[in-house]
Amino acid sequence: MESDESLPTQNNSENQIFIKKSSNKGLMIGIIAIVAVAAFFAGSYTSSLNSEQITQKDLDEAVAKLELKILQNQLPTNQQKQPLKISIDDDPVRGNTDAPITIIEFSDFQCPFCARFHVQTLPLLLENYIDTGKVKLVYRDFPIQNIHPNAMPAAVAAECADEQGKYWEYHDKLFENQNQWSELETTEAISMFTRYAFEIELNQEQFDACLTSGKYLNEIRVDLNDGRDYGVTGTPGFFIGNDELGFVELKGAQPFESFKKVIDLQLKT
Repeated sequence: MESDESLPTQNNSENQIFIKKSSNKGLMIGIIAIVAVAAFFAGSYTSSLNSEQITQKDLDEAVAKLELKILQNQLPTNQQKQPLKISIDDDPVRGNTDAPITIIEFSDFQCPFCARFHVQTLPLLLENYIDTGKVKLVYRDFPIQNIHPNAMPAAVAAECADEQGKYWEYHDKLFENQNQWSELETTEAISMFTRYAFEIELNQEQFDACLTSGKYLNEIRVDLNDGRDYGVTGTPGFFIGNDELGFVELKGAQPFESFKKVIDLQLKT
């Protein structure tokens, strides 16, 4: 499992919010099923003595709710308790805005683990969940300037592309070409960002004026401050869920299967 790019003052952890698997997995599932059935009957029996017999779907939903609750309660003890609601602010959304589940990503354009997520995991999320309307992705900036000096101007450049309605095209361009600009001096990297704007056919004069003015620096700082409030200490960091279900946190460049487990549980509830 890949690690995350962490703030220098924090320990670089690769904690993943998952149910701990014991050697006796069957016993664990059996206990969950028993509790789920008991909870189901406790609710349905008091409401109607003539209710229909419990179905497999009912059992699956009850088990999913219990597993999701366990996932939400497995945050590391040295972190703040995960907030019930995670704001998407006014940041770019990829996918159906009415999708039932949201992935909120706090990310850094210069972070190699963020690029790895973009290359390896995001295409599968797009294919299986985002393009099918089940999930939307929100990108929030978390540039770690102390170790990634080009991350902040890259974030500003992406905001300037968003101003012309091409945020995701520019976002993809930055990650796909990270090795071109990541190690450059900042002035040279900015020249590269200007070239990318030309390649995706942005209005060059408007883009250059936006980039040099730094007009979106405050917007990016809002994302940074929100991320810190939510306990984000490194990139990439993800919160998956919605306001009704709450959110589950994933840290680092997790594989697709980690996202799938959480999303499938949430879609069942």
